[in-house]
Amino acid sequence: MQVDAAHAAIPSPCPQASRLPVAAELRQVSREMPDACERLEYVGKMTEKAANKVLASIDAAKPACEQLVKRGEDLAAVMRRQADQPEMTIEKARALMRMCADYVDNTTKFARQQNDCLTDIMMAQDFQDLSGQVIKKVTDILLRAEAELRHIVEDELPSGWSEADIVQPELAGVQTPDRAMQQDDVDALLAAMDF
Repeated sequence: MQVDAAHAAIPSPCPQASRLPVAAELRQVSREMPDACERLEYVGKMTEKAANKVLASIDAAKPACEQLVKRGEDLAAVMRRQADQPEMTIEKARALMRMCADYVDNTTKFARQQNDCLTDIMMAQDFQDLSGQVIKKVTDILLRAEAELRHIVEDELPSGWSEADIVQPELAGVQTPDRAMQQDDVDALLAAMDF
């Protein structure tokens, strides 16, 4: 592979004095990186744990929701049939009142269960405040490292080169808002998961 003459000439290194602050800062950042990685790993584990708790709570709550809906539909159908009857006996009225009372009892129990479920979901997110602090600290370290590395790269670029000449691979990972899934994509995904 041949390198053209304009790009082959590498400028002489910068004076040692101008490199000292950069080197010192990079040494400090390199000492902080392992701790930052451990913290990010912790945030990842806590996020996964919370997501699993939330999904488990939802899975546990869904059958109770469906059961309450079914009982409500059955009760409404019985009440409509009774309302269409020309005569309402006391026995039928009492039976209907018992059905309504049972439904109210079940609704109250359901509300308590859902309150517990919502509390579990809220508690699963208790790490969020801590993870925000961890992410901010790691971001600060990375921004400092980026600034110092940019100085080094700019100082070491061959004559006539610019940063545009350096191939920069596109990172995979977290989507930024301009690349995030659209609502239709999210709805389709949830529908595929029977939500």
